[in-house]
Amino acid sequence: MLYLQLFWTYLKIGTFTIGGGYVMLSLIEHEIVDRKGWIDREEYLNMIALAQAAPGLIAVNSAIFIGWRIGGWRGVIATVLGAVLPSFFIILAIAMLFQDYKDYPAVEAIFKGIRPAVVALIAAPLVRMAHSAKITWATAIIPIAGALLIWLGGLSPVWIILVTALTTLLYTWLKERKKA
Repeated sequence: MLYLQLFWTYLKIGTFTIGGGYVMLSLIEHEIVDRKGWIDREEYLNMIALAQAAPGLIAVNSAIFIGWRIGGWRGVIATVLGAVLPSFFIILAIAMLFQDYKDYPAVEAIFKGIRPAVVALIAAPLVRMAHSAKITWATAIIPIAGALLIWLGGLSPVWIILVTALTTLLYTWLKERKKA
């Protein structure tokens, strides 16, 4: 029954989410943490951090981590299938129909109207995660600087992650050493 619940939860989220994996995060949090209580918020945030750092799609990565935590391998299969199948079938249907209707003004208007909503749906979980992770204006400089270095400086995100990880390790080590 648990695996069916996992599958159904992710199937609902995957079916009614427009905008990709980051949009799914707030829905996943609401279902998994708030409604079902399968994991707590802190553990959810840690899993999302891992899902972002791991290669691949964040929706699939988060489904893997949460599925594993809640139901082991069967949980992984249930959550990943629930998350991926709706997108697969929707994209398949759109691909079959889009070529015939892409130049219609109504279709163009729909896609232009969806864009701002997708931005808002991506921003909402980011703000909530920042608040839950206790990010302050002082610590917000790190992701802002990283984004600017990638966008304006053309720096690879891999270097940003490595430098941030090493800096954090050094900072933690120095802080612990100072205590002793």
